[in-house]
Amino acid sequence: MSDVRVAEPDDAEAIGRLLHAFNLEFGDFTPGPEKLAERARRLISGDELVALIGGSGPDGVAILRLRPSLWTDALECYLAELYVTPEHRGRGLGRALMTAALELARERGADHVELATSEDDVAARGLYESLGFSNRDGGTLMLFYERPL
Repeated sequence: MSDVRVAEPDDAEAIGRLLHAFNLEFGDFTPGPEKLAERARRLISGDELVALIGGSGPDGVAILRLRPSLWTDALECYLAELYVTPEHRGRGLGRALMTAALELARERGADHVELATSEDDVAARGLYESLGFSNRDGGTLMLFYERPL
């Protein structure tokens, strides 16, 4: 497995390919790899998004959004996407991407990371929980909601 690194604008095609495959695998809408690459290139060229890639293909991607927090002087970090191609799962790439994401968030001034995943994505939930993430606030289950506009 190759080292995980911060993606550059030249990595946009690989990011688009990975995110397109991710949504196809889970039956979600995708605007296509070209449109995703175009958006990724624009967003990683600014301060709106940080992408990490890993593996020689690359074979995995993590997408982070950092923004000012209302509650503290630090930044909030939202893990928008984490994907490893099926043939590279179970080899530590997802953990390497998450470890790098946590380190990058700390370095950039975030004091916490939020993410959402589905109940049936047991592997992802296991990874997140092994890294200290919780879906409980005290004893109360936390829920994530979304709605298209």
